[in-house]
Amino acid sequence: MINPNHYCVIMAGGIGSRFWPMSQSSFPKQFHDVLGTGRTLIQQTFDRFEKLCLPENIFVVTHEDYKHLVKEQLPALSDAQILCEPYRRNTAPCVAYAAYKIHAINPNATMVVAPSDHLIMKEDVFVDTVSVAMQQAEGDNCLVTLGIKPSRPDTGYGYIQFVDDENATNQVRKVKTFTEKPDRELAEQFIDSGDFYWNSGIFIWTTSSIITEFENHLPEMAKQFEEGNAVYNTAQEDKFIKGTYETCTNISIDFGVMEKAAKVFVVLSDFGWSDLGTWGSLYTHLNHDKQGNGVTGKKVRLYESSDNVVHVPKDKLVVLHGLKDYIVVDANDILLVCKKDDEQKIKQFVMDIKHEFGDGIA
Repeated sequence: MINPNHYCVIMAGGIGSRFWPMSQSSFPKQFHDVLGTGRTLIQQTFDRFEKLCLPENIFVVTHEDYKHLVKEQLPALSDAQILCEPYRRNTAPCVAYAAYKIHAINPNATMVVAPSDHLIMKEDVFVDTVSVAMQQAEGDNCLVTLGIKPSRPDTGYGYIQFVDDENATNQVRKVKTFTEKPDRELAEQFIDSGDFYWNSGIFIWTTSSIITEFENHLPEMAKQFEEGNAVYNTAQEDKFIKGTYETCTNISIDFGVMEKAAKVFVVLSDFGWSDLGTWGSLYTHLNHDKQGNGVTGKKVRLYESSDNVVHVPKDKLVVLHGLKDYIVVDANDILLVCKKDDEQKIKQFVMDIKHEFGDGIA
């Protein structure tokens, strides 16, 4: 039986610029069926959390420009369940908005906060893991994050170091340090040590606990959102949020709260996770031919080519010869050809293109 005090907040306001040109500011990647499953990433996230929360307890925080996309793809949500941000201010204001709003509805709430564009391969294991995290958050009045067992020294992820307690018999450990996107050498040291996991960006806490931590570590932001207690879940909420976001600090929940709080735990997890942050991360989840090419598109012909990720319209005829370890994407009348090793540069490509050709093309 689902606990009526359990809530989910899906963060869906990002642009996903590293998935350009498929993902664009007018239609970001969370609204795409990236893997060809018949469900978009945000729809898959909603489906996943219906196993943990009542449908009316699932909220989506997104940019106001994407409200229509959320309504189209998640018609079960009421307008009150779609929290629209007028400006992008990173994840701390997003979490604060949701926490104060949900706390006004139910002061006994426990909430899980998750991005809308992650891939979870073992959904039953994920549900069990989040349940463990919720029990920890409720029983110990603490902040909890899910750590992912690392498979490689990836420099694109944040890392969580946990206290290696020999007496611990479960998967919950005290967090020792957070490190954001280390260089290759440091990432290799983390992997070798055995006491670092990837930071999934999925968080669990009671609304009362996270509000207390905002008051401790981001007091100005806490005061701003506390002033809305009388208007949350009323017709005046949108006007209040617009005014609040105009002056709100741009800061992540990791840097603003998680790295400073004293009582933070990590649940050591292995449920087939990927943040699908880049074309390279998508490549690992595609079916590969004998030459290691991962292809999306029915009429792609490859000659003397290996280990590429190719994403093109399903009926477009594409012939590639002599490519190895490349990303080839044809979407929205844009062609991208980039070495897989250089995929972190795509974000810079997008910035340059916006500067030269305007926002409309990216």
